Amino acid sequence: QVQLVESGGGLVQAGGSLRLSCAASLRTFSMYNMGWFRQAPGKEREFVAAIRWSDDSTYYTDSVKGRFTISRDNAKNTVYLQMNSLKPEDTAVYYCGAQRTLGRPYDYWGQGTQVTVSS
Repeated sequence: QVQLVESGGGLVQAGGSLRLSCAASLRTFSMYNMGWFRQAPGKEREFVAAIRWSDDSTYYTDSVKGRFTISRDNAKNTVYLQMNSLKPEDTAVYYCGAQRTLGRPYDYWGQGTQVTVSS
């Protein structure tokens, strides 16, 4: 059974930093695109960042460009999201996902980790 387990969330003041981790029990982790999404109360889940397995290309939603960095460590089956200069509007539950084929729905999801940014 595939599991994605996020960690690293918490409460931080505006301007602070957090690093989220997502450990995946995927045997072929290195061949999955990995993404981070978030869902704020009363809102739909939205894309935050992704990293492609083929060439480590990265993609970000405009609101986090220059503040967040996604990376992966295939030896540890883990994807990270370094979040700097956090803002109250970054408050959400953050989910990681694994995607085998670009353009198709994500195949696996984690349970989420809460990030709360106080003003």
